[in-house]
Amino acid sequence: MKALSAGWSAWSVVILKFDVEAFKKKARDDFEGAWHDGPSVLTPPGVPGRYPRLAYRSAAAHPVFETVQHLRNVYLQMGFDEMINPVFVEEQDVRRQFGPEAMAVLDRVFYLGGLPRPNVGIARKHLESISVLLGHAIAPAVEDMLRETLHAYKKSLIDGDDLVHELASVLEADDALVAEILDTVFPEFRDLTPEPTRTTLRSHMTSGWFITLGELWEHLPLPARMFSIDRCFRREQEESPTRLMTYHSASCVVAGEDITNEEGKAVSEALLSGFGFTDFQFRPDEKRSKYYMPDTQTEVFARHPVHGWVEVATFGMYSPSALAGYGIGVPVMNLGLGVERLAMIEYLADDVRRLVHPQFFPQVLSDRQIAAAIHLREEPATIPGRRLAEAVVRTAAEYAPEPGPCSFPAWEGNIRGRDVRVFVEEQESGTKLCGPAAFNEVFVCRGSILAVPDTEKFAGIRKDGIATGITCLDAVASLAAARIEESARCGDGTAVQVKMARLPGDVNLKIEDYVMRYITDNNLKIDVRGPVFLAVRSEVGAPSE
Repeated sequence: MKALSAGWSAWSVVILKFDVEAFKKKARDDFEGAWHDGPSVLTPPGVPGRYPRLAYRSAAAHPVFETVQHLRNVYLQMGFDEMINPVFVEEQDVRRQFGPEAMAVLDRVFYLGGLPRPNVGIARKHLESISVLLGHAIAPAVEDMLRETLHAYKKSLIDGDDLVHELASVLEADDALVAEILDTVFPEFRDLTPEPTRTTLRSHMTSGWFITLGELWEHLPLPARMFSIDRCFRREQEESPTRLMTYHSASCVVAGEDITNEEGKAVSEALLSGFGFTDFQFRPDEKRSKYYMPDTQTEVFARHPVHGWVEVATFGMYSPSALAGYGIGVPVMNLGLGVERLAMIEYLADDVRRLVHPQFFPQVLSDRQIAAAIHLREEPATIPGRRLAEAVVRTAAEYAPEPGPCSFPAWEGNIRGRDVRVFVEEQESGTKLCGPAAFNEVFVCRGSILAVPDTEKFAGIRKDGIATGITCLDAVASLAAARIEESARCGDGTAVQVKMARLPGDVNLKIEDYVMRYITDNNLKIDVRGPVFLAVRSEVGAPSE
């Protein structure tokens, strides 16, 4: 380690992976030799450090929020101020905004409800039941405090989520026991029924705009340009591939003395051009909502390079009748589009439910994703251990056809302070050093995990599948190296032998649980069977001085 400079603090250091001065000298004396020695400074990556397991990927953004962010950026670049409109809308506001259409709109809204606070009386039977659960009698002073606490709860002086804690303090009991008392002694709490209110969840962003504009229009320089991207809620009969009960509306308004419907065309083009749409068509909307002026409600169709002509937005001029209900005395253009619909176009989705809630649909994993989830169960933890594993692979490959009994030195070095010698061997006669399956490589093809040889029979799998970069020989060599490292720590030699492989664990393979579940759910295959027949033995010397 070297200090960076005298100006740095004493603990500021650089850890050098190799001797810089030595490499400089070697390059001067023998450039070609120094160049060829370059790989010697690298840490052997081992199987887990190989592609495709070694990968850097950006985190996955949700398509809907990715689209929301894109819309926000475009709106802001267009000079629109961002607002958050009210989510809770009173029924009277819906009637004021939609006029005769209000009943049709209210038929599709969610009304909010709440639990009433019960008027709990405490009779002698209640006190006796509480005493039984507490295991002792209740003092008169505690009875009074108990009544006062329940009365304060009824009058909303105590919040519902504080009631158990307050009662526990009065009764000097555990919170869990108090919860049991409320459930068993006071059925009024258990039998509460929600009561509806006249407050609704916003079903159209328009409902929020009227309320917002009513407060702001006289206090802003005109024309005012504002946008809001937020959730709306509709009580649909059922959800479908194109319809959800909650969705995101990306809506804007332009309010000012000289605003006309032409503003909607300009805003449509500026907004949607940011998503790659080119040509635009504006068609009268037959729905003719009463909160828009007659003949201003317009559908926007835009041509996308991939999808062709699609309907993407609606705009129109708010009716003076609706605006007047909020004291708004200038024309207002409103444009809105559904974020999920735009995201479906952007992400080539055919079912909005799957787009928004993929967790509730069968997962689809690519071969590359499966390959990245195949690892080794055991692997060497040290650099010498990794070099040992590489040496075992080289030795086994070089002498694989040699008949047994035979033994070949593979590696000699120091592990954990001890001298270690490693051999690849076969003790039985009539067999080769390695079985043919030792050289099978693990591929993922159409969702199945297969260990296959490099032969014409399996050429299709090797061509179309994703190679993991792991052979059975690689995996067993890493297993042997890991075991030899551990035995060297204890001062012992060891022998590792793999004969016939039937399961991934037999050849030191680990497949992530989520991939195993995917393969099982989709009736896919895992087949790593074959005669590996590889044996690795180590001898450990005395500790190095």
